[in-house]
Amino acid sequence: MQVSAYKSPKTEELYLYIPAGTAIEDLPDELLVFFGEPQHVIDFELTPERRMPRANPVEVLESIQSKGYYIQTPPSEKEKVADITLPDLSFDRAPD
Repeated sequence: MQVSAYKSPKTEELYLYIPAGTAIEDLPDELLVFFGEPQHVIDFELTPERRMPRANPVEVLESIQSKGYYIQTPPSEKEKVADITLPDLSFDRAPD
């Protein structure tokens, strides 16, 4: 399925996925009030096998087929901390 991804101008890391070619005006008014004016990011082919950074592609497809859209919410604080890569603080010192 060809999908268009949009980011929210209101909330960082909030994304909307809809079938490519869907008019923004056709989305529920309540969704647009919550989301803000969608800013287009990319169009792509979404398949169940496609890897997505923070969403399960099967869930995205199911939501798009049932509701006409999928909302990807920002990561929780726990997820953000888990994504942080810390520098290697080990030291290779010669014994004294």
